[in-house]
Amino acid sequence: MRIGVPKEVKVHEYRVGLTPASVRELTARGHQVVVQAQAGDAIGLTDEQYRLAGAEIATEAAEVFASADMIVKVKEPQPAECKMLRPGQILYAYLHLAPDPVQTKALVESRAICIAYETITGPGGGLPLLAPMSEVAGRMAVQAGAHFLEIAQGGRGVLLGGVPGVTPGHVAVIGAGVVGTNALQMAVGLGARVTVLDKNVDRLRQLDLVYGNRITTAFSNAQSIEDAVLDADVVIGGVLIPGASAPKLVTREHVAGMRKGAVMVDVAIDQGGCFETSHPTTHADPVFFIDGVVHYCVANMPGGVARTSTFALNHATIGPAIMLADKGWKRAMKDDVHLRRGLNVCDGNVTYKAVARDRGYQYVDAESLLDG
Repeated sequence: MRIGVPKEVKVHEYRVGLTPASVRELTARGHQVVVQAQAGDAIGLTDEQYRLAGAEIATEAAEVFASADMIVKVKEPQPAECKMLRPGQILYAYLHLAPDPVQTKALVESRAICIAYETITGPGGGLPLLAPMSEVAGRMAVQAGAHFLEIAQGGRGVLLGGVPGVTPGHVAVIGAGVVGTNALQMAVGLGARVTVLDKNVDRLRQLDLVYGNRITTAFSNAQSIEDAVLDADVVIGGVLIPGASAPKLVTREHVAGMRKGAVMVDVAIDQGGCFETSHPTTHADPVFFIDGVVHYCVANMPGGVARTSTFALNHATIGPAIMLADKGWKRAMKDDVHLRRGLNVCDGNVTYKAVARDRGYQYVDAESLLDG
């Protein structure tokens, strides 16, 4: 199979779909890889490193899209990239289609085979291709919250860890999954006062066993969310319903009642955000203010630490990439139900239930498309 790696074009996105080590894994198995020139330059992955791993270097993205059987990216294709996809071509990337009608329509019209990292499941449960970026985003969320609490950034002027004789800042973490767990780990490390909310009492019990009285756990409901948010200096939203739009758990009224200069970090923004007042921002212009409350809603947070993120992502994505290249997408998905759950759009059909529901398309079972 011929595999293409275009340079990412989303604003301030410097991750790359394949590292030279991943390219080497594929070329060693007889596959061809073409990488767009300077795709990894910003994070120290040079064209020469890719050549040594066995890749060809193409000058333009159009060359990559035109010649490849499978496109491996990081972020969802932008409109110009969607136009370069063709029927039967495999797209393997983060897609986050549920809150994105424009991209969904473009991918349906392309008739490409669109596989979303974020909905591929694992044998032990969970979302193994989403997990590494959730780990990064959870940790970055606390860094972002601490930074934008500074007066010069429009924040309250609170040091999260406090100092002797001064109360530390309060971090409220909504969702105790991968994002939330990594966020509370960082917040506890800084010495902040931390409240974590979730509907899974068993998960809260696990966190209580690990962190004890260094955190407060709360069952997530309308009252507990309101209490935590109104008292918080930083609110981190880490709620996920796989493949679906995130629920709006923090309302406009909550924001109006928050302390001026408090910071909200919506890590769920890729799936539409879990704060009612959220809208996507970029690393170039990361925050906006509503009622004096700072909103940080960068839709590609891990792109801010692109080198770390690229290597962490490749560790998770290379296995399925090899399966797709070795077997072809139909055989690979017949053989692996977890990979099959990554199929979101196929030959003009929406094959993921939550996307079909949220975007108003007829759902087609992926398994029905694998014969022939």
